[in-house]
Amino acid sequence: MDPAAPSSGFAKIIHIDMDAFYASVEQRDNPALRGRPVAVGGSAARGVVAAASYEARTYGVRSAMPSTRAARLCPDLVFVPPRFDVYRAVSRQIRAIMADYTALIEPLSLDEAYLDVTTDQRGLGSATRIAELIRQRIRSETGLNASAGVSYNKFLAKLASDHHKPDGICVIRPGEGAAFVAALPVKRFHGVGPRAAERMAALGVHTGADLRAVPLETLRQQFGAQADYLYRAARAIDLRRVEPDRPRKSVGGERTFDHDIGSGPALREALAAIGALVWGRVEKAGVHGRTVTLKLRSADFTTLTRARSLPRAVADEAEFTAIGRDLLNALLPLDQPVRLMGLTLSALDTADPADTTALAQGDLPF
Repeated sequence: MDPAAPSSGFAKIIHIDMDAFYASVEQRDNPALRGRPVAVGGSAARGVVAAASYEARTYGVRSAMPSTRAARLCPDLVFVPPRFDVYRAVSRQIRAIMADYTALIEPLSLDEAYLDVTTDQRGLGSATRIAELIRQRIRSETGLNASAGVSYNKFLAKLASDHHKPDGICVIRPGEGAAFVAALPVKRFHGVGPRAAERMAALGVHTGADLRAVPLETLRQQFGAQADYLYRAARAIDLRRVEPDRPRKSVGGERTFDHDIGSGPALREALAAIGALVWGRVEKAGVHGRTVTLKLRSADFTTLTRARSLPRAVADEAEFTAIGRDLLNALLPLDQPVRLMGLTLSALDTADPADTTALAQGDLPF
């Protein structure tokens, strides 16, 4: 389809994603950190990297990586403790900028959100123009860079925002989505983790085009509940609408061990690392919750779950991990070693609810 062809009838979705958000805030506020490899997170033996600057990423440092491994990869890495109150304040500032252009904002975390700008409420002429103006205002008002993806559905907009990072914009117009997806490695698809990518590679699936060639029934046999999503994603299909009042039910994380673990001390050490990782996600999402759930999957794939609810929100990472540890201790000693462990916070109250406005159709060009 010609890029200049009319786009009437298509939604106009923008995905805004801040570049290395936590680390960029720290470099902004401390000039001594600029140009240096920075990791936000604990530097202790059980610490986890919450975010890494682009200078650190060149060494292979990534979020959710154990701090000890990050330090080995980058001996000059500077560890900075997180300041979530500052990140939340900056996030509210960014959200206010977005709200000047649309009320249809679906936050995914403190540093990213979908916007539906199908209705050109300020008469700016195109979705791309709106995305550029938002990026310019974020830069001028916060001193931070954001990347943007513009397309006709959420799946493509999120792919696009990652395509020209950092500080870039990518537009995928109607008629261009299938070809864009076909050329991408499947590991770039949102929701396809390393293990799923490995399983796809074993099937000879490396790109979106390869995935599109796999029958739906085969995908269902191999990937179960994820199959329908993969089938649609390979065809650049996503019918989800931007949902400003989307309730988040839980925040969690889990780890599959390289070797099954049966000893109490080793399980408690693994739980501490998972707790730090999950609490980082809780802080990033800006939520509060009352229920902690522990999941253990044994070598024969039997799954145990235990939960505890408080009459108030869990106060901090220390309390979150302590509750998880109590749940674990009540199960020890285990009959079988564990291959997977997970921790989840649920019964959430969102700290920063978004406004709700009905979707209106318009004819805004890309």
